[in-house]
Amino acid sequence: MNKLLPLAITFAAVLIARASAGPDYQAVPNWLKLPPGMQQLGSQHGDVAVSSKGHVYVSTMDPANGVLVFASDGKFLRKLSDAPNDFHGFVIHNDKGGEFIYGPRLNEQSIVKLSLDGKTVLKIQPSAVPDKYKTITPDTMKDAQGKMVSNPNAGKPFLRLTGMDVAPNGDLYVTDGYASDYVHRFDRNGKYLASFGGKQPPYSFKTLHKIAIDTRFSPARIIGTDRANGRIVHMSLEGEFLGVVASDLLLPAAVAIHGDYAVIGELKGQVTFLDKSGKVVARVGTNTAADEVATNVTEPAKWRQGIVTAPHGVAFNSRGDLFVSEYSKFGRVHRYTLK
Repeated sequence: MNKLLPLAITFAAVLIARASAGPDYQAVPNWLKLPPGMQQLGSQHGDVAVSSKGHVYVSTMDPANGVLVFASDGKFLRKLSDAPNDFHGFVIHNDKGGEFIYGPRLNEQSIVKLSLDGKTVLKIQPSAVPDKYKTITPDTMKDAQGKMVSNPNAGKPFLRLTGMDVAPNGDLYVTDGYASDYVHRFDRNGKYLASFGGKQPPYSFKTLHKIAIDTRFSPARIIGTDRANGRIVHMSLEGEFLGVVASDLLLPAAVAIHGDYAVIGELKGQVTFLDKSGKVVARVGTNTAADEVATNVTEPAKWRQGIVTAPHGVAFNSRGDLFVSEYSKFGRVHRYTLK
């Protein structure tokens, strides 16, 4: 008898027990129905969010289709003509006046609040953040041929805001994940309040890519994807570093909360569910093909049902169905139905 067989059986049993402890999902094939004349969603480096009606909002980098809206069954509903095409991370939050879209613009670096039809309700300019919390443009840069040349913007402070969420009291929290790794806090009217985090201890962030308000705890706290460190972290709403929730993840890039679970989109090809203690209780979409993950150039011919390539946005509808948007030059959004 193979001496390794009992060990393999035991290991398999552990995996089954582990998976059964968490939610159970099934991928929905070809659920998204593109409008007539559109062959692909187009380049995506953004996010996905779901309204209370179950409408799925998807961002693209196409100037003509910055945000597209789909019904719960995938039917195309409309595009938001006035919405930007440089949303990197955005959420839909129910405020006192109804539901609104909140997100930072990656290129413009403003923070905007939009109505669900794409009209700007609030705009926070980059100048609202004190320069001392920004990154300084270096003296040199690479040109198109990869040669180091003088940087015309040398010495100028800049932001590269990548994600945000809204606290229960209406305060806005925005992460500068592609630059300083600070989190900037504003009140509901856009008034600057504070900044915290960064690359130094105790935070030691390396690309605090996206954040969410973790409402599983009282008081609520911030949960963040510390991407290059492979960590999920907690901070208080006042900015205190509360600790590492989970580690050794595959470039965690996106996070959303639903019920008792935090779901993490990992750029290297999987989506992981964590319980309140940070334990892995389920995974979906795992891709073991190294040449297909953490890249936006994996072609549709290589796509497989329910298998992800580079998760960049995650969101739930009210019943707990999961939506995952990819980092992809072709554009792709998965739907996983809660069984």
